[in-house]
Amino acid sequence: MLNFDEQRFLRIQSGAIALQSRLETVIVSSLSAGAENIFFLGTGGAAILMQPAAQLLQRRSRFPTFIDMPAELVLAGSAQLTDKSIVVMPSLSGTTKESVALLSRLKEIGATVITLVGHQETPLGKGGDHVFVNFAEDDTSCESFYLQSLFIALAILNHRDEIENHAEIVSQLSRMPALLLEVKRAYEPKAEAFAKVLAASDYHIITGAGNVWPEAFYYGMCILEEMQWIRTRPVHASDFFHGTLELVEKGVSVILFKGEDAARPLAERVQNFAPGYTDKLTVLDTAEFELPGVSADVRALVSPVLMATVLERISAHLEVLRNHPLTTRRYYKRVAY
Repeated sequence: MLNFDEQRFLRIQSGAIALQSRLETVIVSSLSAGAENIFFLGTGGAAILMQPAAQLLQRRSRFPTFIDMPAELVLAGSAQLTDKSIVVMPSLSGTTKESVALLSRLKEIGATVITLVGHQETPLGKGGDHVFVNFAEDDTSCESFYLQSLFIALAILNHRDEIENHAEIVSQLSRMPALLLEVKRAYEPKAEAFAKVLAASDYHIITGAGNVWPEAFYYGMCILEEMQWIRTRPVHASDFFHGTLELVEKGVSVILFKGEDAARPLAERVQNFAPGYTDKLTVLDTAEFELPGVSADVRALVSPVLMATVLERISAHLEVLRNHPLTTRRYYKRVAY
């Protein structure tokens, strides 16, 4: 595979899997101690990666679940954020300034803070009540964060008897590192063709629904815009028909992400509409990826993980096609803002 270290990938994703037992222990302990809600409080891309887990809880549990922006909470606060709150703060660097700024306020409030970081010796690596460290870099962090947050959501559901077959689900998830590697290998011959579609236009409408919508948002904002300087319009597949459809015409690129959860029909609606008005519809469908031994229910849970792992292969080819390394920045962490 192009510019890819298989053993490094396996080591990082296996590291995320290895955190499951301790994550569950911390969650159960917090719930037993009287926790009344959970907040997922990341910044930027890390925040987006928490959305599938938050949505899973909001759809399947009566346990109050919130997702908010640290930068806004520092200024405005939240009546729901109390000493009975569990707060999950992801940050690959462990230094994200908006999240660090909120940390001291969380200490004052008395919330239980769980930090998910890539580096221990950082403000968030040292500042959480419970710190989970799994080294990763930009090209491997999505799967790691998706899996860790999924384990947190599953632990809550299981403790509250709101999910069946928890042990079997966790068992299947434990096989994901090797399965994801095989998905990457199988998709590699197609990755360059998809990358050429992205390289051929300086503007893309990117859409999806359900738990892959956050990955559509993430890929547009954090990869194509930040790392490739390609303009995008991420829009939820439902909202697509409340404004964005008017931008669709011949020559306009529409990129559709299709997952396998209950929201799949919303993506299919876009897929049925777009070809009548543009000659540039491109679909990435997780149902096409083989996961031997994984149930339909678990496939639905890991659709964003699958999407992320394939998009990494596409991005590897895209940076070569455009002669634009994914690490190149003009402003991000380079100038004052």
